[in-house]
Amino acid sequence: MSSTRLVSLLGLGFGDCGKGLFTDYLCRQWGAHTVVRFNGGAQAGHNVVLPDGRHHTFAQFGAGSFVPGTVTLLAFPVIVHPGALLVEDAYLRRAGVDGALRRILIDGRCRVTTPYHQAAGRMRELQRGAQAHGSCGVGVGETAGHGIDHPDQIIHYADLVRPALAMAKLEGMRRTLRTDFGERCAEPANQDAYAAELSVLDDAGMAARWLEQVAQLTRQAPPASRAQVAQRLHLPGCVLFEGAQGVLLDEWRGFHPHTTWSSIGPASVEAVALDAGQHGRIEHLGILRSYMTRHGNGPLPTHDARLDHLPEPHNASDGWQGRFRRGHPDALLLRYALRVAGPLDGLLVSHLDVFGREPHLRWCGGYQDDDAAGDLCTRDPVSGRIDAILPGAAHDLAHQERLGHLLARARAYYAGEPVADASAFVAQLEALTGLPVLFGSHGPTHATMRILKPLSEPHPML
Repeated sequence: MSSTRLVSLLGLGFGDCGKGLFTDYLCRQWGAHTVVRFNGGAQAGHNVVLPDGRHHTFAQFGAGSFVPGTVTLLAFPVIVHPGALLVEDAYLRRAGVDGALRRILIDGRCRVTTPYHQAAGRMRELQRGAQAHGSCGVGVGETAGHGIDHPDQIIHYADLVRPALAMAKLEGMRRTLRTDFGERCAEPANQDAYAAELSVLDDAGMAARWLEQVAQLTRQAPPASRAQVAQRLHLPGCVLFEGAQGVLLDEWRGFHPHTTWSSIGPASVEAVALDAGQHGRIEHLGILRSYMTRHGNGPLPTHDARLDHLPEPHNASDGWQGRFRRGHPDALLLRYALRVAGPLDGLLVSHLDVFGREPHLRWCGGYQDDDAAGDLCTRDPVSGRIDAILPGAAHDLAHQERLGHLLARARAYYAGEPVADASAFVAQLEALTGLPVLFGSHGPTHATMRILKPLSEPHPML
């Protein structure tokens, strides 16, 4: 049996479920030596608050970086934003974490977000106006799309130590992206912001300045080979795979077009492990809040403005994503997330302290909508209410968009009484999912975590 314990942490909602908190806690609880980022890019925002008040929002570094010695691995196919990584390192130093760049491995095959991708992605979102998809504005989706359309122009992390090659690719992508945009924004109210981003695509000198800046990164964190990645994933001890975003934002299983450009479930974790020749069993743990949340546009059937008083010190309604919304727990979306994610070993729940402040949270047990087609949902035979939503065939974005339209207009039906307290919520959650709730947080720091139930088959290392 392998002496390496592999555990993935997967969000089951629209993000903001507590992945940072649980990653930090489990690095301490299980002594994890490595946190692997296996999907997404710099658009992650995983908050960790320490008992002494220090705080950091982790975007690219693993959320275990406050724990001395814990290494971050940015595995292929993560999309790396070098400039943002340098900025994040500076913020970590202010929070008392020195040498984070000496504790990071970046797979040389990772695609790289450039200033041109970031500018182009923002301009596309500005053009959409009220129909904005909910971009984080850091260029992850633009990088992924550009790589599909123009694979010869995409920069990989290993290219950054070959300046001539990188410069040629940068100029090619700048010219290609510039042809996509005119001088005027389709949304006149966004013209000034649009013009500022357009000036980046018009700046031929940007490439040389950017390469000089990111050389600071490659000197401290040179591109890692596939063999180095494999060696790290075979070290004895615990490896945590920290997912970004949530399953309901998955590029193929989320509700198009309000999705992210990455796949989030267990299959993505297993692909990274297998690429490194690591065939050990992976324990997959799903993470959710005690209530629903969502940034920006996109459906949230249980949204309730009366929940806006719930504190969110690290989730504002400004910035590129837009308004932060809160909603009641949703049994249909949870069952959908579990269905598309695949088998899990257990659940982790954050924000269980909410029941001391909000006595009226209720489970949504169905949707009311008379027009939903039969291939999108099933209905309760007695009430006629929708009791489940159905994913489409693989890569059927038209089906996922239709699901999004259904969820946007559906009216939530709340069965039973409000949830009495955290214990009742956990019991209801286990009954609904058939999964054990292993850990629950009652506050923002690892000191507020409670062990609720041991894993049914504990790893021999424990």
